[in-house]
Parts: sequence; C-alpha cells; structure tokens
Amino acid sequence: MDISPGCLEAMIKYLTLWKKEGQEEPYVSLTRKKMLIDGQEVLIEWEVGHSIRTLAMHRNAYKRMSQIQAFLGSVPQLTYQLYVTLISAEVPLGRAVLMVFSLISVTYGATLCNMLAIQIKYDDYKIRLGPLEVLCITIWRTLEITSRLMILVLFSATLKLKAVPFLVLNFLIILFEPWVKFWRSGAQMPNNIEKNFSRVGTLVVLISVTILYAGINFSCWSAMQLKLADRDLVDKGQNWGHMGLHYSVRLVENVVMVLVFKFLGVKVLLNYCHSLIAVQLIIAYLISIGFMLLFFQYLHPLRSLFTHNVVDYLHCVCCRRHHRERAENEEPSLEAETRQSIV
Repeated sequence: MDISPGCLEAMIKYLTLWKKEGQEEPYVSLTRKKMLIDGQEVLIEWEVGHSIRTLAMHRNAYKRMSQIQAFLGSVPQLTYQLYVTLISAEVPLGRAVLMVFSLISVTYGATLCNMLAIQIKYDDYKIRLGPLEVLCITIWRTLEITSRLMILVLFSATLKLKAVPFLVLNFLIILFEPWVKFWRSGAQMPNNIEKNFSRVGTLVVLISVTILYAGINFSCWSAMQLKLADRDLVDKGQNWGHMGLHYSVRLVENVVMVLVFKFLGVKVLLNYCHSLIAVQLIIAYLISIGFMLLFFQYLHPLRSLFTHNVVDYLHCVCCRRHHRERAENEEPSLEAETRQSIV
C-alpha cells in the first residue's frame, strides 16, 4: 500500500507531538477569528503551535476528501441499486441494507458539503452549527437527493438507452459551465494554487475540481459556485441568483422526467399508480426547497450578514405585483376623469 507524502508528514508530526507531550512548543502563531455573539462581532484570538496547525490542516484535508469520496461513491451505488430494484420488482434484505447505508452516506456527505461551503465563504468567522440547524440541513438534503435520484432512476428505466443522451448532455452542461464563465471573463489561469504545481499540474487540478463539482451538482446543489479565475476557486459571494437558477432548472427537469415516466412508464416496473408516484416525488422535491429556504431565512449561523434574504426577495416580488395592479386600476379611473372633464 502506497503512503502519500502528506500522510507520512502527518504521521511524523503526530509522533513528534506524542513524544513531546507536556512540553511547550517553541514555534507558535496567533490565530484571529470573528464570532457573532448576540448580533455583535467579537474578535477571538488564540495561540496555535506550528505542529498543531500542520496536523489540523492535514486532518481537515483528509476529512473533507473522505467525505466527498464517500458522497460521490455512494450516489452511483444507490442509483444502481434503485434501478435493479425497480426492474426486478423485489427488495432482498441485503440490498435494502446497502441502499439504506448508501443513502446515509450520501446525505452525510451533502450535509458536510453545506458546512464546508459556509466555512469557505466565511473564513474570517468562527462558525458553530447547532442541532436544529444540522437537522434542517439533513432533512433538506435527504428529500432533495432521494427525490432527485428516484426521478432519474424512473426516467432511465422508462427510456432505457434513449435516456443516456439527455443525462450525458445534462452532465456536460454542468461540467463546462465554470469553464465558459472563465473564458468569457477573459481572466488568466491562476498559477498560485500550489507552489509546487506547474501549469500542466494546475490544469489537471482545475479539471479534477470541475469534474467533482459537476458530479455533486448532478444529484444535488453543491452549496457553492466554482470560480476558476480565483485562487480559492470558489465564489465567496452569497449567490442567490445561482442558487435560484439551479433549483428552478432542476425543478423543470424533474417535472419533465416525471411526466415522461407517467405517460411512457411500463406498468411492469411498479405495482403502484404512476400518477401518485409522480406527484409524491415532485412534492418531496418542493418540500426540500422549503427546508432550504427555512435554513437560509431563520437558521443560517451568519444570516445577520446577508444584505438580502428570502423574505426581502418575496417582499420585492409582492411589491412589484401590487404596484403593477395598482397602476392598472388607476388607468381606467384617469380615463374616466378625462372624459368627464372634456364633456
């Protein structure tokens, strides 16, 4: 089994710290983070040893990569098991257990992707998520992923090979979207992602990141927007428009695929009413969007930093509609008054 240099470095650091337990480390650095307490920003400072910082960096990197790998590895497994279950019309105990663990792994990975996105966007702040926030994210992600994968499986089982071009085109659009934005911006490729990388190495990293980004977005929202021109590769803005566009397009896609299943689905696949299944899947996806809006409106740990929130957006939409109706009602009255004055 090969051991990466990073893993070997982490092991050496850990053994060094274990031998020097109880001794003061000579090299320390000061870490500063902001924290919101009762709506007020409080600056927190603490000393961190050089070895502890290095170990924390390795721990975060391995933890995040293992979460992403488990998430992306469980999505194909869960999709395949759902497809086999629909075709065979039976659910053995072993397959049911495998699907349950795959769903838990996918939901866990998507939930941690949300937390990772918050930490990246608000790197200057020390963030703590309570049990209620984690529960809301978990329900949101569970409903979103389950309904999305079920719709994809039913659509694929209905059209079989004819569904492949649609799914491949969908994936390619997500894959090339960051590159199209990068080329349209006219920016140059970032060359300081890692000091040991050449230009070819940087290109390989960017391609790998976009494939990972497309794989996550294919089944659920990645909670962040890729920005290849930036050194951090992530757009740290709130991106309400990107989130709204993603869920709007996914909702239209899901409705189209569900309608294909309803009108073209083979009756042998399931012993249930196709219309009932279609309605339940769309409702489940809409409920997941509702929990997403609930989280960003009331449960986001740094919602006080938002310039606009969900209620502001809905208020603006309602105000525009109210002003439009009011203007339309005032026009006939002005015409009547004008006629009376002429007479």
